[in-house]
Amino acid sequence: MDTYHFRKYIHRLPGKVIHVIPLPEPEVIEGHESRRHIGDICHKCNYKHVLLVTDKTLSSIGYEKAIIESLESAGVGYTLFDDINSEPNIALIETGRQKALENNAECIIALGGGSVMDTCKMIAAGVRCPHLPVKALLLKFLPVPGSTLPVIMVPSTAGTGAETTVGAVVSNNHGVKSSTVLIGLNVTHVVLDSELTIHAPQQVTAACGMDALSHCIEGAVGDVKYNEHDMQLSMEGIKLILQNLPVVMREPENVEARLGMCRAAMYGGNAINTQLAGYVHAFAHSIGAKYHLPHGQAISLMLMPVLEFQKSACVDKYAQMARYCGIADDDVANKQAADIFLRAVKNLMSQCAMDSIVSPVKADDYKELIGMIAADSINYSAPMTFSNKDILSLLQQITVNK
Repeated sequence: MDTYHFRKYIHRLPGKVIHVIPLPEPEVIEGHESRRHIGDICHKCNYKHVLLVTDKTLSSIGYEKAIIESLESAGVGYTLFDDINSEPNIALIETGRQKALENNAECIIALGGGSVMDTCKMIAAGVRCPHLPVKALLLKFLPVPGSTLPVIMVPSTAGTGAETTVGAVVSNNHGVKSSTVLIGLNVTHVVLDSELTIHAPQQVTAACGMDALSHCIEGAVGDVKYNEHDMQLSMEGIKLILQNLPVVMREPENVEARLGMCRAAMYGGNAINTQLAGYVHAFAHSIGAKYHLPHGQAISLMLMPVLEFQKSACVDKYAQMARYCGIADDDVANKQAADIFLRAVKNLMSQCAMDSIVSPVKADDYKELIGMIAADSINYSAPMTFSNKDILSLLQQITVNK
């Protein structure tokens, strides 16, 4: 069934809903090895004990040691929870919540990528609701009494923007992912430490960069009411990625370019909170879920097809992006400036080898995917509403063996 008319009728609703959800306003600390300041941050906040959460990969590298040393120097007690080796699920969150409660943790420190940060959001919420089973917290909108336990975010990748987003994606006991929006998420600090991203594999760096780029672009073109500050952050994120992603691909240890990518990812998180995503994500979520394609690769697969398909509705915004990024002069006509912007994105993908992702999409799955994509798109306020026929045409465009 084509729900086009219904989706078109309500397409501005998500953009209105997001503006009534309180957003975190964290203090941002940035710089090479800036995670060494976390002990001082906790001491100033009078925390006696904190829960430090990270994953097995980062723990094997030893990235948490600098934080532990800073906590010990500041006289702040800590419990380390480094058993995370999967995306957020009920068991992980329950284990983390029990560790926080048993040790009277007053703050959660999240060191890791999107999975770790989303896990910590749910732990911080779960501590405030100790008598509820974690599965009861997997609501579309989760109101937390007062606010969550304070969270200090230390992202180890430059892509998801999860350090500031109010959403968390969690798998239930059946392995089905659900997205929860936390009302009352209390992220007090975001620590952007460029050292953490230096040793990421090139493909991970590129995929994360594409994810951040999609957040900023989709936010900037969304059909939502926005303030100029949020729009500027989205534009600045795009500019930072166009400038810095090629540099970090060539020079992995360039800490300034790495920091630029960290900022861009955070601005992308702000775009998700205030301007939402769009059809790039609707397609990527559905294709990723169906074929287990990593999110950054699914984003890369769909970025250009969607941007080009919706060009007629986004010419002015694309032109604005081109001028903000300094790749089109002010006197260039909007249509030409929009084309310049799209070429710049396409060239960036080529430079990062993200333009050759092999599509897993099969023609036999079109009907199922169309339903999934249409359903996911209801969560966004995209610049135009795609009909089932539109969705099919884009799926056909990326299908290798039709």
